[in-house]
Amino acid sequence: MSTQKLRLFTKRIFLVANIAVALLFLLGCYGNWFNPSHFWFIGFFTLASFYLLILLIGFVVFWLFTKPWFMLISIIAILLAWWPLNNLVRLRLSSEFSMNKKPADIRAMSWNVEHFDILEHKTHPEVKKEMISMINNYLPDVACFQEMVASDSIKSAINYIPDFMKRLDMKDYHFSYNRKLDFDNNHHFGIITFSRYPIINKQTVSYAPHDYNSIFQYIDIVKDMDTFRVFNIHLQSLKFSDNNLRYIDDPSLKDENDLERSKNIISKFKTGFLKRHIQSDRIKEEIDKSPYPVIVCGDFNDVPNSYAYSRIGKGLKNAFTEKGTGIGRTFYGISPTLRIDNIFSSESFSVEQYVRVKKKMSDHFPIIADLYYKKE
Repeated sequence: MSTQKLRLFTKRIFLVANIAVALLFLLGCYGNWFNPSHFWFIGFFTLASFYLLILLIGFVVFWLFTKPWFMLISIIAILLAWWPLNNLVRLRLSSEFSMNKKPADIRAMSWNVEHFDILEHKTHPEVKKEMISMINNYLPDVACFQEMVASDSIKSAINYIPDFMKRLDMKDYHFSYNRKLDFDNNHHFGIITFSRYPIINKQTVSYAPHDYNSIFQYIDIVKDMDTFRVFNIHLQSLKFSDNNLRYIDDPSLKDENDLERSKNIISKFKTGFLKRHIQSDRIKEEIDKSPYPVIVCGDFNDVPNSYAYSRIGKGLKNAFTEKGTGIGRTFYGISPTLRIDNIFSSESFSVEQYVRVKKKMSDHFPIIADLYYKKE
């Protein structure tokens, strides 16, 4: 094959690849348009949308030195996805966070605490102390924790809730769990919301099969003369094992066992997409019933532009989108682009500031937002 024919063949391959990446990128960015019940596989493109964006930028650079007109493929795709890209990446020069909260604001924290270090409380007791110290540094008015392992009745328990109340100087709490799924004889496994404000209503919403991700909660709090409803949610996780994670780090197909592992991972992704679809619909239904302005905190286990994120966040403000910067990664495993934890609020709130605390005390980074309620 002559050099000229080889160059022509190479350009055609790059052109086809560029068009394919552009289409997959648009599918990923607008993945929330598709019902996961029928189009669950589009969730993969949603997860990969940031990497597909990087590839499109790479194609722009490539065509710049070969066929400049072909740059339009990537540029048009990026422009068509400009709106959903604003959910994915925020470009701001600064996002400073003041530790001093204004008295009129509500400071909300959301954090997957990964059992609050109970598995290593004997070998690394300093971690729990650091976690509590960090929370006290920011002094949230409402703290929503997921994957909380604690006891509300056994004083000898390692994570005894009245002890947390005292150390965090909180007035009240709401702990939701299923007793059939207890962590051990002394501790329950669930989600918990602490509040510095009086709680006048506590609700746990549970659906069959009543497992951990089928449960979510909300509380009604009173600040001054206003009542607000705070949701704490944790959508379906992927439940990856250590073997799954090792395979993701090195996804090579060497034998039949590797093939089975890849099928197992795809099956877990599919299950996650389908269950989060159902869970997000149920949560949104409860949000829409609220007679009060809402604050929604939680681990969504899904990225921006996903169905779950868009469904729950419809008509609400996202604290990161309003005041965050960069990619805002909240889960430091698997991928550096996973912003799966969120704080949403009603339109009647203005997001004054937002911060992601970049300290590895669990497998998630805590996020905090100051919200100001604008009275009509």
